[in-house]
Amino acid sequence: MKKTVIIIPTRLGAKRFPNKPLAKINNLPMIVHVFEKAKDSNVGEVLVATPDHEIVDVISENGGKAILTSGNHSSGSDRVYEAYLKVYKNQKDNVDLIINLQGDMPNINSSAIKNLEKLMRNNNCDIGTLASTIKDKNEILDPNIVKIETDEDLKENKFLLAKDFFRIKKHLKNEKIYHHIGIYAFTSVALTKYVKLTRSGLEIERNLEQMRAIENEMKIKVALSNTAPLGVDTKEDFKKVIKEMN
Repeated sequence: MKKTVIIIPTRLGAKRFPNKPLAKINNLPMIVHVFEKAKDSNVGEVLVATPDHEIVDVISENGGKAILTSGNHSSGSDRVYEAYLKVYKNQKDNVDLIINLQGDMPNINSSAIKNLEKLMRNNNCDIGTLASTIKDKNEILDPNIVKIETDEDLKENKFLLAKDFFRIKKHLKNEKIYHHIGIYAFTSVALTKYVKLTRSGLEIERNLEQMRAIENEMKIKVALSNTAPLGVDTKEDFKKVIKEMN
């Protein structure tokens, strides 16, 4: 029987906001909020993948399962793959969909995760992700917010090919630009292929792991989310999330 797993990559060593997975919102560490949202989606088993013993302990104390990984990975998806092999190496023929949910989105909606999994099951692509509409034009100029470009308007129940991902792009006119949400659903075949690829030029230049897939002609499709969870990259982002979740 085919099945889906959600693996949340996270680490304490983020340069812009060290120790952010353990920063507390309503008395719970941020990574625990993300874990609970993933679990509430009911699409499959949920694991946290981390190189840090502190995070393993926190997840275990809150009833979850965490896998200790290497500290040398260049992207979250590489860390997800290590955890996938460690836990499911004898079940690889059964686990056909792996969702990489970023560990810094404590206000993601569980229904959005569930919808992405459903779209991946019903469509032919290597990788699926989510985006939301941009309501504040200042987001376009904010390098902390990743944008995604499509050829067509993104509407409910559409699953469209992603054209590009970027943080800042000059001379934008009438392009169809959306706020990218940090979640990736890989087929097991696509994830295995992805981690074996060399880091691409635009991946390094833009600090965006999805560019490795784009530059190697892997298909990434995107669906519209009806909510806009904020990825916490800075302490300012964290203050915004606390305000929203309170």
